[in-house]
Amino acid sequence: MTVLHKQSALVRYFPAVLSGILLTLAFPAPGLSFLAWVALVPLMVSVHGLESKQAFQAGLVAGMVHFLSLLYWIVPTIRVYGGVPLVLALPVLGLLALYLALYVALFCRGLKLFSPCSPWMPFGAGALWVAAEYLRASLFTGFPWGGLGYSLYTNLTIIQVADMAGVYGVSFVVVVVNACFALVWGAFRQGTRMGRMSLSVLPVLLLVFLVVCYGRVRQETVHQAMDAADKIRVSVVQGNISQAVKWDQAYKESTVDTYCRLSQQAVAGAPDLIVWPETALPFYYGWDKDLSDRVDRCIRDSKTWFLVGSPALGEESSGYTYYNRAYMINRLSLVTGWYDKVHLVPFGEYVPLGRYLPFLGKITAQAGDFSSGSPDAGPLVFGKGSAGVLTCFEVIFPSLARNMVTRGAKILVTITNDAWFGYTSAPAQHFSMAVFRAVENRRAVARAANTGISGFIDPLGRILDATDLYTEAVQTRSLPQVEIKTLYSAAGDWFAVICVIAIILVFMVKRRLGR
Repeated sequence: MTVLHKQSALVRYFPAVLSGILLTLAFPAPGLSFLAWVALVPLMVSVHGLESKQAFQAGLVAGMVHFLSLLYWIVPTIRVYGGVPLVLALPVLGLLALYLALYVALFCRGLKLFSPCSPWMPFGAGALWVAAEYLRASLFTGFPWGGLGYSLYTNLTIIQVADMAGVYGVSFVVVVVNACFALVWGAFRQGTRMGRMSLSVLPVLLLVFLVVCYGRVRQETVHQAMDAADKIRVSVVQGNISQAVKWDQAYKESTVDTYCRLSQQAVAGAPDLIVWPETALPFYYGWDKDLSDRVDRCIRDSKTWFLVGSPALGEESSGYTYYNRAYMINRLSLVTGWYDKVHLVPFGEYVPLGRYLPFLGKITAQAGDFSSGSPDAGPLVFGKGSAGVLTCFEVIFPSLARNMVTRGAKILVTITNDAWFGYTSAPAQHFSMAVFRAVENRRAVARAANTGISGFIDPLGRILDATDLYTEAVQTRSLPQVEIKTLYSAAGDWFAVICVIAIILVFMVKRRLGR
């Protein structure tokens, strides 16, 4: 390749690089969410001047830049806890980023279906993006981390629409606005008359106006429902147990003592439920008698209900099975129910096709080799409440929270161990996604994390409390048990499915007309 060709390629794909950087900056941290409204503009403007193949390549570049910088925390995670050397950890991140970037590339290729001057282009772009996000969240076990709508988790007015269309509805609005800016930019460059331009801008302004109006009205009605709802008091306990010693036999007693001591502090707030994080117990509860008795005494002394994370054993004819479990335990230290994690982390909690590909091993060997729980599991009842449990990674899958709500959950409780992530931006990214589960289903969320971030989110999506990382903490809040039935809870990802169907129909029509 000549120097001239290299310079041409750099100029051609610079807007894609810029969009990739702006997208990442919109997410926590640093969380410059306002950038989400313009992050895709450079990419979209450049794509309209490229051939189809070049548009695909530009999307690939933008996606690679974005996901490499958004998910950089994967490298230290698998290096420290998986023992994977840097020369192998970097390719793992690169391959994942490349896979995720393919969806951005398909989005850019799909943009060529629409004329850059068409008033339908912004809405076509929004449908394309949502279709790509939905497929990314569904194929190959799904990985919806970093959906564009999540970047606006602090914008309470805009995100209220999620109770109808889910996080995909918010992504749609953001992309439509980006596409409108790109369309206006292109129109000015071509000297398009203002009257013609307004045909494209006015529908987008109307959409934003309707979303804002809905958000304000919905905040008022949900606030009234929260005031009228029954309240329960929930405490979350953050033990701050180092991952380096969590499974060390010598530290197991001190770990139990830490959680019991912090729980006694929580009792002063008269909670109806005390929540310990994912695998807070570094042993098999009920099998290790001495440590289990220690926990039971703590619960009886506290005289309230506990939700406790622990690894669990199951006996089958073929041998033992292992589960990532949450036990509901009453004030007499009797187990009244449990929830086994359903959606396991590939290569972290199990190896896909591990029976046939044993050489792959697990990236995080300390996490365990778990089996999935029943997909029909319902909420766990305690006193006058019921908790829909989501363990760690599960909170990023909207359907799992929705299933819990449709089965009777009055609040959502997510337990996690984010110690794997260190002081990276991953804990903040993970926490932000829980906001949408609250809004989509109009249920309060309590989150207990081993090293943080622990806290509470109300049915409006407001973050009521959020702890610092790597500190011991106890927080107690009175949470409303709102029983609003949302369109999203009833119909799920209907909006994303419509976007997928719409793009398929447009593609078929364009192809037929092209012939």
